[in-house]
Amino acid sequence: MSKIKTPLRSKETVFKNEVTTKFELYNSLFLTLPFYSVKNTGLALPYFFKYCEEGTEKSLRPDEIIESFFSKQVEVTDQKEIFDLLFRFIQYIERQVVLFDAVEDAAFSKISDLDEATSLNSLMNKALEDESLYKNTQEALAEFKLRLVLTAHPTQFYPGPILGIMTDLTDAIKDNDVNAINLLLKQLGKTPFFKKEKPTPFDEAVSLTWYLENIFYQTASNVHKNLEDVFNLDLGNHTLIELGFWPGGDRDGNPYVTTEITEKVSSFLRQALFRCYFRDFKNLKRRVTFNGVEKYMDVLEKVIYENAFESNGNGKNVKEELLDNLRNIRRVLNDYHDGLFTSLVDDFIWKVKLFGCHFASLDVRQDSRVLRKLFSECIQTAPVKGTIPANYMDLSEEEKIKAVPLNQLDLTEYSNFAELSKDALDVIRLIKNMQNKSGKRACHRFIISNCQKASDILQLMQLFLWSGWTLDELDMDFVPLFETIDDLKYAHEVMEILYTHPVYQKHLERRKARQVIMLGFSDSTKDGGYLMANWSLYYAKYTLTEISRKHNIDLAFFDGRGGPPARGGGKTHKFYASFGKDVANKQIQVTVQGQTISSQYGTFESSRNNMEQLINAGISSALNKKDADTMAQSERDLFNSLADTSYDTFMSLRSNSLFLKFLEVQSPLKMLSQINISSRPVKRNSDAELKLEDLRAISFVTSWSQLKQNIPGFYGVGTALAKIKAEGKWDEAKELYAGNGFFRAVMDNCMMSMTKADFRLTAYLESDETFGAFWKGLKDEFVLTEKLLLELSGTEVLMQKYPLDRQSIRVREKITLPLVIIQRYAIIRCLDKNTSEADREIYNKLILRTLYGIVNAARNSA
Repeated sequence: MSKIKTPLRSKETVFKNEVTTKFELYNSLFLTLPFYSVKNTGLALPYFFKYCEEGTEKSLRPDEIIESFFSKQVEVTDQKEIFDLLFRFIQYIERQVVLFDAVEDAAFSKISDLDEATSLNSLMNKALEDESLYKNTQEALAEFKLRLVLTAHPTQFYPGPILGIMTDLTDAIKDNDVNAINLLLKQLGKTPFFKKEKPTPFDEAVSLTWYLENIFYQTASNVHKNLEDVFNLDLGNHTLIELGFWPGGDRDGNPYVTTEITEKVSSFLRQALFRCYFRDFKNLKRRVTFNGVEKYMDVLEKVIYENAFESNGNGKNVKEELLDNLRNIRRVLNDYHDGLFTSLVDDFIWKVKLFGCHFASLDVRQDSRVLRKLFSECIQTAPVKGTIPANYMDLSEEEKIKAVPLNQLDLTEYSNFAELSKDALDVIRLIKNMQNKSGKRACHRFIISNCQKASDILQLMQLFLWSGWTLDELDMDFVPLFETIDDLKYAHEVMEILYTHPVYQKHLERRKARQVIMLGFSDSTKDGGYLMANWSLYYAKYTLTEISRKHNIDLAFFDGRGGPPARGGGKTHKFYASFGKDVANKQIQVTVQGQTISSQYGTFESSRNNMEQLINAGISSALNKKDADTMAQSERDLFNSLADTSYDTFMSLRSNSLFLKFLEVQSPLKMLSQINISSRPVKRNSDAELKLEDLRAISFVTSWSQLKQNIPGFYGVGTALAKIKAEGKWDEAKELYAGNGFFRAVMDNCMMSMTKADFRLTAYLESDETFGAFWKGLKDEFVLTEKLLLELSGTEVLMQKYPLDRQSIRVREKITLPLVIIQRYAIIRCLDKNTSEADREIYNKLILRTLYGIVNAARNSA
């Protein structure tokens, strides 16, 4: 009998009962707690919320809302008292966001779309009933890999204590334990959210490792074991799930990442893993108390303890030693003790197979310009001189390809090199040590940002050969990162040069003809707008797949995707399920960052669900490449035409002299450099004058998000759709939306961006002497895009097809509305020439503090 789907209205009712109502209940308890010095802050906050909502509906200016609230509602006129109360409001709202996160997490299993969430289970059940499907799934899994790469956490930064409180609060809400909830809310109210100093890259690694230790360690193992059990897989050294890690390895544009930090993070990851192993071993030791296992248990305890708690345990790769002893324990249990507690041993074995001695693979990333400068320095040194033309850097690309010798020389003296150059050579030598100590997977990828030429890859290979490596031991993936519109357009030409290069061919042969290519989304959005970024991403995947298949290369795409749709986020599993036969999709490799980490992988349930969704998307895509999702030439032409128009529209906006000025003056862009949630500067070339090309995509998108305009997520889409409609191709566009999964995912994610926009909050700018016309142009494009997207999708409101996500966003936007109004009020006051310097400093602090809460509340934009 087929399962009856829960009616949509019932799901909305469940959301209201399990999330909205519970949040209001526990929030009323939270607001009565006397945390701060200002009397009755929590009791005054609901009135402030209501006043902000009513003022927004009446189109009042943010400063009018704030000033009238204090003068008319609470009769406070002293400026110092006003400042104090605003800061207290912010502190309460920050914690309300955490409370809502916990309530929503607690209700996950009840509010998620269970048909979709358990789709991997559905595939398993069908395969068990269909021998042919079972065999095909086995074959697909033998080649499939899900690689989740945790990146630095600059868009959401809850410290470990807050994450712990959130986890405990979620469990207490599940159990309806009011006493525990009350205590945890008190703890939440008194626990600091932010450090007074910026985190270092190592601090970021430590913070992110919380998720590895507390979530991924168990859920990745559970999902992996479940698949191996159901499909009776014999994968050898192949693992279905891998974890990657960027903090401490990603030095692109981050001047604070050094070889010392990389080594420190690698050692910390190893020690954190063995602490997890030690917890499991203690549980195992309490149960496995039988004759015949003592010597194996003693060895395990000694090895694990040394690596978890003593520095002298870090000297070698002990993965096989752990596995041998665990397998011997399982053998003894099966042969002599009726198989008692073998499930505990099996669980341990799965974890050691998955995580080895490294926990997560540390990726190293550096910009091509840094590596080119290093190469130019190397060719001037005594050992290298004569092996490569002295004028190498002036040669054409074709001449460079022929001139790179790819010979082995040990370049040991480089103390006079630039600091970044020295670091790059040092880390190349460190990688070999990391592989020897913790296994090849501890660090086996070097990513070249801003990769534009085949010579960038060959020069990096040569740098390895000048640093003590040989070609035969070069167990590394050299990963080009194509991220600008032009780079994505010509990426296939770069790869064809590499695929036909004799030495690189030999390198790929040693790596089983496998090539990883990273495609960036964030910078392409900033570079050419939302629609062009998505088209360029599709076009690059299409052409790179074509050229790789031509040369019999097994291609894996590694997608750099941020949290919000404007940085590649959104419904990620739908994105991967949407590719047809024209795009390689055997593996899913994706960055996970910012709000995405806590929203999709913050609890056991959500973590397991999202891993299963992505695996199902990849396997289903491999088993059933839909013809509808394989774009015909006419469909590619239509998508390309839309992208071209959108690109022209966006570039026209970018070229407006007010574009960057608007962001600088009207958003908290300048304040981003002061927030203590990231070690990275908000822009590259941090000492230089602000230029759009140097501005990091995170800063760019965050600034528009704080304005509640989300320009990178939609601008140009409406104009592009209007042009297609005027040309009589509207029916073709509707057919493409209805029939092609990728195009539909792009448009649905655009609607998600727009759902989080609210132009009412900046409506007062329409009459601004400087920015009035500019603001109106932004609003007009929003209105046009909304109108045509609703018509294209056949819906009446944005995100109508995703009602639960829409409700979640609406509640979060309601919670943070006062923060946005306080921020706009403070910006208005800072721009007022009559504001004293002392007050301006306080207003800047208000802007800074509201930033945190607005960002943290946006977790469901992932």
